[in-house]
Amino acid sequence: MKKMFLLLIVMLLAIPVQSQLVRWGPEDIKLLTQEWTGERHPDGRPKVSAELLERLKFVSMEECWSFMNGRGYPNQFENFASLYENGWEILRPDEIMTGQVVTAQFMPMRADFNNYVQEIAKRTDMYTPHTNYAPIYELRDGDVYVADAYGKMVNGTLIGDNLANAIYMSGKRGIIFNGSVRDVQGIKAIEGFNGWIRGSDPSAISQMICTTVNAPIRIGRATVCPGDVVLAKTTGVIFIPPHLLADLVIFGEYTGLRDQFNFFCIHTGKYKYENERFVDVTTEEFNASFVEWLNAKSDLTAAQKSEIIKYMEESANRRAAQQQQQQQSRNQQ
Repeated sequence: MKKMFLLLIVMLLAIPVQSQLVRWGPEDIKLLTQEWTGERHPDGRPKVSAELLERLKFVSMEECWSFMNGRGYPNQFENFASLYENGWEILRPDEIMTGQVVTAQFMPMRADFNNYVQEIAKRTDMYTPHTNYAPIYELRDGDVYVADAYGKMVNGTLIGDNLANAIYMSGKRGIIFNGSVRDVQGIKAIEGFNGWIRGSDPSAISQMICTTVNAPIRIGRATVCPGDVVLAKTTGVIFIPPHLLADLVIFGEYTGLRDQFNFFCIHTGKYKYENERFVDVTTEEFNASFVEWLNAKSDLTAAQKSEIIKYMEESANRRAAQQQQQQQSRNQQ
């Protein structure tokens, strides 16, 4: 009896582990995103503010890439700039999309694996049969449906215009698919819906399994985790760990404003510019001029100006501390 009881406990404990192959639960996602300390969605994904998602739209992809690379995340960008090279399409190229990621992984149909997926879905109270509709149930306002469908085109159409409407009603954003869609004319008629896709085909989805929802996936050369923040532009998409978002946005805003001030100085001749640097002016004088120029800008709020100045001062303090450490290290050698 005791052995049977212990066996039952082991079997019950095994079910949540097995369910990771279908849908990662809140505790798994919390462990994956443990550097996030703020509010979370019911499914465990970090919940970032709508304000930061809106501000992210104005950060250049180069600034995002530079920041992410400097923080040890060089594998978060997928290029869309050369359609002939890597075969991506954008439904509305002139519109920028930001949001938080709900992921899905698709694989070619295999009967025994699909039976397993459906059984686990039933045990964990997921929608069954477990199909391409399953990830849509997870979407909340501000979410983007991101799926790896291994680039399948014919019979790889994850959605048509009906599911696109359902996606937009839930997330108010759109999709990023390493795969195809159908009913493009109807999808484009959905105002506000956007998509980054491999292409389109009139065929219906067939011989595919949705193997996981809200588990890490790959999109091109990027690793994507549930709850990541995505910035999607004509040049590509970048997936940002949510705990880095606030710092990235302020870094991008500061860098963009600093560039504007540099252009102002060059065009007006305020300071002489040679060999990619300003000469005949000290760093202190240049920074003071930047703050004066910043405070005079009418398109920024007082809070935004204060945030930028604070970031600039903190960055200067960090650089000074690093230089001091380097000097001490050299003195000890």
